[in-house]
Amino acid sequence: MKKTINADKAPAAIGPYSHAAAYGELLFTSGQLPVSREQGALVEGGISEQSRQSLLNLQYVLEAANSGLQNVLKTTCYLSDINDFAAFNEVYKTFFKQDCPARSCFAVKDLPMGALVEVEAIAHINP
Repeated sequence: MKKTINADKAPAAIGPYSHAAAYGELLFTSGQLPVSREQGALVEGGISEQSRQSLLNLQYVLEAANSGLQNVLKTTCYLSDINDFAAFNEVYKTFFKQDCPARSCFAVKDLPMGALVEVEAIAHINP
């Protein structure tokens, strides 16, 4: 049975979607932009600051679904500039310190709101 997840700590969706959808013990998150819930806008700074906020938002969504970063099976990471790959990795590895999930990471032409990064995940929900 499908269950919709919306996280109180994550910023509101900017379109007609939920933060995540669960089916059984699997969780599929929407892409998390580097938007601060408090400000309702992109965080200031470059790729490092935006990567940190996107990953924090992902963490909030996972926690709202009774999951966590340790349960992530795969991430898909979108960068507006592939030259930001190394800087993104520096932030990413602080969130996934060991047993890193499978990952795809690639550059796209544009991201919503002019963001530099967006991250989505597939995770396992704690029983």
